[in-house]
Amino acid sequence: MEPDRIFEDRQDAGRALAERLSDYAGRPDVIVLALPRGGVPVGAEVARALGAPLDVLVVRKLGLPGQEELAMGAIASGGVRVLNEEVVSLTGVPREVIDRVAEEEGRELERREAAYRGDRPPPDVAGRTVILVDDGIATGSTLRAAVEALRKQGPARIVVAVPTAPKAACEALGEVADEVICVTTPEPFFAISLSYRSFPQMSDEEVREILAPREAA
Repeated sequence: MEPDRIFEDRQDAGRALAERLSDYAGRPDVIVLALPRGGVPVGAEVARALGAPLDVLVVRKLGLPGQEELAMGAIASGGVRVLNEEVVSLTGVPREVIDRVAEEEGRELERREAAYRGDRPPPDVAGRTVILVDDGIATGSTLRAAVEALRKQGPARIVVAVPTAPKAACEALGEVADEVICVTTPEPFFAISLSYRSFPQMSDEEVREILAPREAA
């Protein structure tokens, strides 16, 4: 890991990440799943370099009403729900509240699924090696939920791969993922954006353009 590397943009970060993932190049069992929105251009570079298919894993946090930053759990592509039983137990939040929040977030998840994937079904990851990509980690809670949700779908191996993250977050994700690759781990870590010279907000349309199957020439 490099403690202070700065990337030009998400594409540059994806190429740097792909170098660390070269052992997975050319393998037919490998699929790259990116977390929208910012993880998609990073994942596209990784998928291109490895010769692997690219798709998205949409994850929505289930925030505690009134304390939305506190995650009761998460839902993810494929109809998967993961609950943080410790938070649920400590807060005493009723199941009907969890169900209501999950229903609300489920509508946004479905909207994003339709926006990004259209009529294409979610990929079958059972028995495959999944490389889960985002443009960086702040706390790691979203990626942790993504890993736990993905695990329920039966992949053979889950590799979390990000360009930048706090060292502690990378180590914590190692408890749930089979492998964690972080290119740079700035200390102290203030924000994902500080590892990039260009870090613009992305639109749904930009994500769609990256994911759209290329027409045969």
